[in-house]
Amino acid sequence: MQDPSVTDAAALVDPGAAGLAARSRDALVDGGLLAARISAFRPRAAQQQLAMAVAEALDRRGTLLAEAGTGTGKTFAYLVPALLSGLKTIVSTGTRALQDQLYHRDLPRVRDALGSGLRTALLKGRANYLCLYRLEQARGAPHHAVRELATPALAAQFQRIVAWAGRTRMGDIAELDGLPEDTPLLPLVTSTVDNCLGNECPFWSECFLVQARQRAQAADVVVVNHHLLLADLALKQEGFGEILPGAQAFIVDEAHQLPELAAQFFGDGLSARPLVELARDALAECRDVPGALPVLQLPATALDAATRGLRAAMDGLPARGTRYRALYEPAVEDALHVLDEALLHLRDALVALRGASPGFDSCHARANLCLARLRRWNDGTTAGAMFADVDAEPAHPEHLGSMATGGAGPASPAAEAAVAAAEARATGEGDSVLWYELTPRGFRLQRTPLDVSGPLRAQREASHAAWVFTSATLTVDGAFDHVATRLGLEAPTTLHAPSPFDWPHQALCYLPPGLPPPASGEYTRAVIEALRPVLDASGGRAFVLFASHRALRESAARLRATPGGCPWPLFVQGEAPRHVLLQQFRESGNGVLLGAASFREGVDVAGEALSVVVIDKLPFAAPDDPVFEARLDAIRRSGGNPFRDEQLPQAVIALKQGVGRLIRTENDRGVLVLCDPRLLGKGYGAVFLDSLPPLPRTREVADVAAFFASPAATIDVTGASARCPDPDHIPS
Repeated sequence: MQDPSVTDAAALVDPGAAGLAARSRDALVDGGLLAARISAFRPRAAQQQLAMAVAEALDRRGTLLAEAGTGTGKTFAYLVPALLSGLKTIVSTGTRALQDQLYHRDLPRVRDALGSGLRTALLKGRANYLCLYRLEQARGAPHHAVRELATPALAAQFQRIVAWAGRTRMGDIAELDGLPEDTPLLPLVTSTVDNCLGNECPFWSECFLVQARQRAQAADVVVVNHHLLLADLALKQEGFGEILPGAQAFIVDEAHQLPELAAQFFGDGLSARPLVELARDALAECRDVPGALPVLQLPATALDAATRGLRAAMDGLPARGTRYRALYEPAVEDALHVLDEALLHLRDALVALRGASPGFDSCHARANLCLARLRRWNDGTTAGAMFADVDAEPAHPEHLGSMATGGAGPASPAAEAAVAAAEARATGEGDSVLWYELTPRGFRLQRTPLDVSGPLRAQREASHAAWVFTSATLTVDGAFDHVATRLGLEAPTTLHAPSPFDWPHQALCYLPPGLPPPASGEYTRAVIEALRPVLDASGGRAFVLFASHRALRESAARLRATPGGCPWPLFVQGEAPRHVLLQQFRESGNGVLLGAASFREGVDVAGEALSVVVIDKLPFAAPDDPVFEARLDAIRRSGGNPFRDEQLPQAVIALKQGVGRLIRTENDRGVLVLCDPRLLGKGYGAVFLDSLPPLPRTREVADVAAFFASPAATIDVTGASARCPDPDHIPS
């Protein structure tokens, strides 16, 4: 079904106009500036349409919501009008990797082709820049006293950072090749909003972050990522945002990610790391203040112990859950009380030392902030008392558990979500959920708003700027309604720029017959058996993407147990860093990569190395996610349908992301394997299939073999589709 609000691109702009839209189009046509000056550039009609729509939005300071199919060339389509407009423009991307690619590769090429003299800048979050003050503090501490420097390998890494610090001009941590992203050294040498000393820092005049912000303020086009954009918007709510002043246009790429990320930034929370760092930093400041150590030694040590004690008390909990679930355990409630007292004692001990150094003043402010966040999460009506009045129904029987009735055990996820929502209302938090998350050595206590459309709308309207939201995956069955609602957009201009790829010639969709229901214990085994002839035909060269890590591990074990060994190089998520797996997969030429959700997007493998993408199950969100459950409960209470309004559209967008890995260029060919029998056995399966590119479909594995055996052949769309049952028909 096509959304009637989807505007035909040709109708957005008068093609004869001499304004920004026409100039943007002219730069992208055959014989235009980009074709003349960028050797690999190929004109695309959909790209020109998108550029004209972006130009129109910039001209009238309007809002555009645009889905650009894979291969459209959307980056050039928005950079051209942004550069030609001369407006102060913020371009936000989904990840730091995409941010670096856009700034270092795409933006210079387009700017040079246009002959533009606009100034550009790259701005990242503060955790990406070396903090000279914290580096100096770490250098002065005995290595045996700092856990992060306790091993020879980490001490050697630290010395690399010290040596680099003496020669870097930008202070961007990305310059340090080979430094693991998860190294425990980074918090030692970077700052946070909480521990930054601001203009009281002795290194303020040399601060790399301050210099990066100054370059951004002076630039015409600034490239940021969503985390930084949202952090700044959230700060602006409280009047402190200074990173993105005076912007006249915002272009948000990978915009489908924005609502989930925004929930993190418009909420608040407390994790183990800042607590441990606070205790360590308080002791480190004692080196320069005589008499301070006897005052702080015990309170700081007690805070460190209380933080680790809370993590130990939470050991038996699920990895994620609601506040209600955590407080069901008496040991957790006791540990939270001990942590509260430890923070209170350290804060009080710091009062007399605040004037002794800026560092002590900062530590006192941090202790106050941590205490406020802890109490904000920990205080409230007794969960057990509220639970007796909760009456929540599961959103969909296939994905949600039923309510717990009686018994002494913890409630079901759906019941916990309802309790969490009731807690939020009782404590004045509005529509938000209080929850926790465990990591191997830490924890996070979080308050997350269930609906960020209001704050996003308020910030957008207050900016008086043009806003362009674009992605390859915004529509569900042709409609923008779901993402527009979540972004707080009311009647935006919308555009669907279709992929220029020749899908009937380049791709085939195979739906294996005879698979059991996804909930069956035999499902993963059956999926692997169904895939073997596909992988034989393709010679490997496949991504196999799983909805769960359990299924991923089981599949890896089954493939490795193949008699005679797995015939293809096998790359399994979790056995090596993501970038290493991708590099090894590309170099293998016939590898099979087993991955989970993180491989559904942000991965670009063009050419023959990737010729098969397999999706084992429809990517519905995990039913035990506390935030998602609470969001479903809120939809239910407002009279909506959680499955139709949230679960289904979110899963469709996630599936489209995975499918988008298959065909990346005009020369790619490949087979998409969708294993989940619900695509044909359930009425909602048609929504998924109708949201995908126009691939021919088949249920015959012989068609897959023919596709790979004859590279130049086209699988007959009519014939293949005829072998694929009507999606609305439910087989007996």
